[in-house]
Amino acid sequence: MFQNIEQAQEFIKEKKIQAVDLKYCDLLGRWHHITIPTSRFNEDLMARGIGFDGSSVGLKSVKAGDMVVIPDLSTGFIDPFWETPVLSFTGKILTADTRETFENDPRNIANSAESFLRKTGIATHSQWGPEFEFYVFDQVVYENLMHKAGYELFSYEADWSSTNETRGATIPLHGGYHVAPPKDRFHNLRNEIMAHLEQIGVPVKYHHHEVGSSGQMEIETSMMGMEQSGDAILMIKYVTKMAAQAHNKAATFMPKPLYGEAGSGMHFHQKLLKDGENLFYDPDGYACLSKTAEYYIGGLLHHGAAVLAFTNPSTNSYRRLVPGYEAPVNAFYSLGNRSAAIRIPKYALSPESARMEFRPPDATCNPYLAMAAMLMAGIDGIRNQIDPSEMGYGPIDADIFSWTETQRAEIKPLPTSLEAAMQALEDDHQFLLEGDVFTEELIHRWIEYKRKGEADQVRTRPHPMEMSLYFDV
Repeated sequence: MFQNIEQAQEFIKEKKIQAVDLKYCDLLGRWHHITIPTSRFNEDLMARGIGFDGSSVGLKSVKAGDMVVIPDLSTGFIDPFWETPVLSFTGKILTADTRETFENDPRNIANSAESFLRKTGIATHSQWGPEFEFYVFDQVVYENLMHKAGYELFSYEADWSSTNETRGATIPLHGGYHVAPPKDRFHNLRNEIMAHLEQIGVPVKYHHHEVGSSGQMEIETSMMGMEQSGDAILMIKYVTKMAAQAHNKAATFMPKPLYGEAGSGMHFHQKLLKDGENLFYDPDGYACLSKTAEYYIGGLLHHGAAVLAFTNPSTNSYRRLVPGYEAPVNAFYSLGNRSAAIRIPKYALSPESARMEFRPPDATCNPYLAMAAMLMAGIDGIRNQIDPSEMGYGPIDADIFSWTETQRAEIKPLPTSLEAAMQALEDDHQFLLEGDVFTEELIHRWIEYKRKGEADQVRTRPHPMEMSLYFDV
């Protein structure tokens, strides 16, 4: 938005901005923010930054937690949800002592992956197009105590709420795809979200109701650069949740909030370009894909289990990655097959639009780390010419769920648990260290937290279903 601080200061005067907000991303992919009066928005701020405790957001150890954040002036936007005019920026994280870029800042890791791509000479930049699936519920309650645990989600759209609905406009199980009003109760809310996003500079392709009958939505963006896409993901989640809250609703991007209903993914369309040329296009290749694209796919599938440690980094991720819900559970690629880990869209076969879609990811990921991991796997595939066909990754254009178990056993499965994904990352992460993009420290910190802070927390707790299965044993 701004090229220098003078432009930003002039904008602040013109729009009568009363505060400046700095948002920055923690290790797990959540935004945090610090707000200052406009009087403190000056050259000194750009040079010195604002201090914060990096250990509180997972970026540093307690003994060396001091860090600073400065605004990235190009990311400015007026936050639409505050009562007073507030100019918001995405922040760059620096070390407190030297004021150098913090190497494990997730946003910096994404930029480092993009820089490594250029250094290899393969391409000048990558492009990304995330798809966002999420649920909007009318009421949400949950608790986890020593003596009781549970949750309850309520949706007026769902058939199971028909006794509370007097207008007869409910949606049957799995019946929400592109459903029209009055059954689609959230068209106005999605329009409001889209308007906010367009206003703050996030391009939207379209929005619609998704398959989930209990308020599942989708918003898809245009293709963007890696840093811009990571910023946009956090802005979309922020805007969606804030807009829902303003209407006394609750939005969630968790992969599987409902048992037996469609889960929510965050598929990533991606391609590489060199001086404006789409390197993934070849009119004579399978699905109009070039050998570069096939090698990229080969690397992504070859390292797929380790990549899922970043793209699907929650225990809930693996409630979604189960057969029967168009969620990919096997490492293969295909033209148009939505059960494939990598899908080549049939409508994207031109020189401009040719791309691939990695379907396993979900929005519990840190978007910067997830995209960096996918890109590094793809680069490794190109550099080592990993042919996906020779490795047994397809292409497979058949319905594999109609195959026999013996046939399906020939396809490499994706991890089925967070523990399995973390073990895969521990065993296979050298490709992430190339070009000093990821560090051993960050990978170790990530694995340790995910094992102890999440997997163990779920594994060691009695599950409500266990009461039904075993209480009377």
